[in-house]
Amino acid sequence: MNEIRKRFIVPDCKRFTGYKPCEPYMVCPCDEPIPYGRRILIVNLDHLGAVLMTTAMLPAIKRKYPESTIHWMTKKNALPLLENNPYLDEVWAWNSENRMILRQMSFDEVLNADKNRNSAAFTNSLKAEVKLGFQLNENGVIVPLNPEAAYNYRMGLDDNLKFWQNTRTGLEILAETWKLDYQQDEYVLRLTEEEENFCREFRKGLGVGEGKFVVGFNTGCSSEFPLKKMTVEQHVILIKKIMRELPETKVLLLGGKEDTEINRQIKMGVKDKAIETPTAEGLRNGLLYVNLCDLVVSGDSLGMHIAIGLKRNVIAWFGLSCGAEIELYNRGTKILSDLECSPCWKKACQDPRCIKELKLDLIYKAVAKYHKAFTGSVIA
Repeated sequence: MNEIRKRFIVPDCKRFTGYKPCEPYMVCPCDEPIPYGRRILIVNLDHLGAVLMTTAMLPAIKRKYPESTIHWMTKKNALPLLENNPYLDEVWAWNSENRMILRQMSFDEVLNADKNRNSAAFTNSLKAEVKLGFQLNENGVIVPLNPEAAYNYRMGLDDNLKFWQNTRTGLEILAETWKLDYQQDEYVLRLTEEEENFCREFRKGLGVGEGKFVVGFNTGCSSEFPLKKMTVEQHVILIKKIMRELPETKVLLLGGKEDTEINRQIKMGVKDKAIETPTAEGLRNGLLYVNLCDLVVSGDSLGMHIAIGLKRNVIAWFGLSCGAEIELYNRGTKILSDLECSPCWKKACQDPRCIKELKLDLIYKAVAKYHKAFTGSVIA
């Protein structure tokens, strides 16, 4: 046994686990190993929308390191967003067991996207030749790891820069942070063939054929920032106007389980003029209902990012958040507030004028523009 152990050379192959062959009856090492190349770990524990945005860095990483193995550490609730991602070799849920394993591994690069203590402390604890992004100092303060992360860092500390001076998207800033070539790469959100088939069949069930226009209203938002959603009354006004002026349009109400009640109230207000999609089937199934739409109307929330990732046309409105940081890839329209107090990133407000004074007429005009382009067989 000792002699066998001495003779065996662990192969440079990303399929090798040391537990069993990658395929039944395969003998390790084989004649066609897949080298690890550059070993990279992405740390991204922030909000779900931020995780989806970060997937746009993957094409640039592969351009820089064509032969590479990419791991991604994220929170459990974000895992469905990374399913079926062709760039990722392994996705790790944030838990004590996986943190223990990753700390025993060595990486060529660790890329931390987050300015939070969890991600920064975990980044400190990892073995890597290069670390980019953010770490914790000896006082428990988040600090940049590399000079290229300085602008990203300042964006969190200087409201004047973040709210009014900055014109760069978050993607461009993150690419700079990680020393990547920014080429306006798309989010990487891939449905399976089975999921695509589900969407096609569901649209047929709705009676949506060629030339039929489907608008989805993403009605909710994160509980952390409740001012990123319109009121029930505003949704009702918009949907009634759409169905009055564009009567062939199908309107879907989108959202997660936390949006079930607001969707029910909107449905009551518009009667048969909108269709409620399931809200309690989980995040992965939620993607499918967004994928049914030709256009999605949303605040700056996960639903907006999902629509961007699925390459839908998007009308995104911004009140408390910064529209400049969002990339719509020439498939969308931004409705920006002109209030002196916007953006502000407040979690609560006694007088949320950015919601009360939201220009519903601008949203309707944008919907009508995409409707005209779609039904006229013109790319919006």
